[in-house]
Amino acid sequence: MIYRLPICCPAAIATPDMPPLRGQSALRIARIHEARRDGSVVPRSPDPARDHDLIAPPAALCGLDLTVPRIMGIVNVTPDSFSDGGQLQDMAAARAHAHALVSAGADILDIGGESTRPGATEVSVQDEIARTAPLIAALRTDGLRLPISIDTRKAAVAEAALAAGADIVNDVSALTWDRDLAQVVRDAGVPVCLMHAQGTPQTMQKDPKYKDVRLDVTDWLRAARDRADAAGIAPECIILDPGIGFGKTLRHNLDLLQSLAFLHELECAILLGASRKRFIGTISGEAVAGQRVAGSVAVALHGAAQGAQILRVHDVAQTRQALSLWQALHKNEG
Repeated sequence: MIYRLPICCPAAIATPDMPPLRGQSALRIARIHEARRDGSVVPRSPDPARDHDLIAPPAALCGLDLTVPRIMGIVNVTPDSFSDGGQLQDMAAARAHAHALVSAGADILDIGGESTRPGATEVSVQDEIARTAPLIAALRTDGLRLPISIDTRKAAVAEAALAAGADIVNDVSALTWDRDLAQVVRDAGVPVCLMHAQGTPQTMQKDPKYKDVRLDVTDWLRAARDRADAAGIAPECIILDPGIGFGKTLRHNLDLLQSLAFLHELECAILLGASRKRFIGTISGEAVAGQRVAGSVAVALHGAAQGAQILRVHDVAQTRQALSLWQALHKNEG
């Protein structure tokens, strides 16, 4: 099998023959690297006929145009998330935080009631619903209209969240934890994010191994996409996430980030969730997750340069400011 890696440059310095990456206004495809499992790489020029899937823009997501990167703000109503666990267990605090993220520039809110950090324990369905559905309903009562994602791997939790006003399901297990979740998503007709992970939260960081993490994750997500399609979920409703930090070493995370654009040929929107994660602390020397803002913004901008359409972050205001400058510097206004 041949895996195509689009090598991009800013639209501001691109030549007229360079097509856009997935319709993005700031990125043009300068070269295509064709990679194989034997390690060989053959560079070539982009060809609109051969590479139409790398050029065509993705469908809009809940009304959001994905030809510009979108920011998904994280709202963890959990006692044990790795960065902000316990901070938003009170309804008033969670509600205020969600509105603050919207004011700071979030395009989507991602609300989660169960931590999936390494070593985390499973939360009961009842507790997870109690943490998330009332908050979603309250935000809708407040008049909040932007898309809300429910971060869960459980069908009953997703069903309750959708009934409360959620628009998207974000499943870290890619529909493998709860086999009923695919039917919930299909029947609701909502987008679903399928994330790659090796193992469970209890086991995923115990010596993860890959033949080639870039190609292995691409193949795994291709199979996950195909399973969702076979379950009746519309192709335009599928989002893919490489799962940074979920069953990956530092080297695996870096390899995936450096070659994130391999995922574009799967013809789905790409979500990148790397905010405040351990590898940022390892590289930067910052042990406190909440102090990894600058490193997180750097990774988010790298993701945007690889064409990721959705950036899942804790620090919305800082990411929005940086992304605004990045877009101004990359776009061709001529």
